[in-house]
Amino acid sequence: MKKLTSTILISFASVGIISIFIFATNYFKLEDKQYNKLRDSTYSVYALPMPDSITFAGDYVPIENFDVREALDKELHKITYWHSETFLYLKRAHRYFPIIEKILKENGIHDDFKYLAITESGLTDVVSPSGATGFWQFLKATGKSYGLEINKEVDERYNIEKATVAACKYLKDSYKKYNDWAMVAASYNTGQGNLNKQVAKQKTSNYYDLLLNSETSRYVYRIIAFKLILSNPQAYGFKFREKDLYPVIPTYEVKLDSSVTNFVDFAKHYNTNYKMLKYFNPWLRDNFLTNKNKKSYTIKLPVGDARNKNYYSETSNKIINKID
Repeated sequence: MKKLTSTILISFASVGIISIFIFATNYFKLEDKQYNKLRDSTYSVYALPMPDSITFAGDYVPIENFDVREALDKELHKITYWHSETFLYLKRAHRYFPIIEKILKENGIHDDFKYLAITESGLTDVVSPSGATGFWQFLKATGKSYGLEINKEVDERYNIEKATVAACKYLKDSYKKYNDWAMVAASYNTGQGNLNKQVAKQKTSNYYDLLLNSETSRYVYRIIAFKLILSNPQAYGFKFREKDLYPVIPTYEVKLDSSVTNFVDFAKHYNTNYKMLKYFNPWLRDNFLTNKNKKSYTIKLPVGDARNKNYYSETSNKIINKID
């Protein structure tokens, strides 16, 4: 009798476990179906359209050639769908493009070259494995040859204004050689020597016809892709409000033609701190400046409450269409 009772209990338990398993399986299938339905109704990834006509620095880009079109298509998709990084480029561009645009214009360089700075550094003061530094990624020797001071205490590759002026000088010199802006951009990446070797070897000076190393082969297309996306981000699915972008922080200038024993004390004297001093003057590479030659430097400092002023609450909630 006990054996029969045990058998019955085991049977009921088994049926119960099976029932629970079946219910759970069906439930999760239903949940998955509901989730998939919601996902499919709200999430889509689209192939990106190619504009009918494209220029770079005023020069025509031959997108009727399948290799050119597909190379640009690749960069458009890679940049567009790397959402987090591209959003940061959009945010930084709002702060730094006005500075770069003004200097490019003053030096007669096409506005499209501001996108070269993004391609080089993402508008950050990065240092490459080869030692290229700053927004414009100058090597030490090249930076010095274009007038930048580079030593243990001062490195003007980190000075956005002076480095942009130096980049303009390089671009002008390169244009005298190539008379073609795509080739100028390519030379900025690979160097004139390397580019000249390929021009001689392949007997063409047209960037779009040259077979170059993988990085330089992509380089101009990346610049053009950044131009297309950042000049009209809404067309590529990026939605944001003005207050989502990084604001321009107002600063004032202090002229310095003497040595500084300690920049911590210097910053306190001007009612700020060392962190803010270094943020606005990353070209100062130590906490002191000997300045034996009494050279004149311009130090930027934040205006009044510029650091903690709530710029984000004062700007528009309206979704905006482009980065100007």
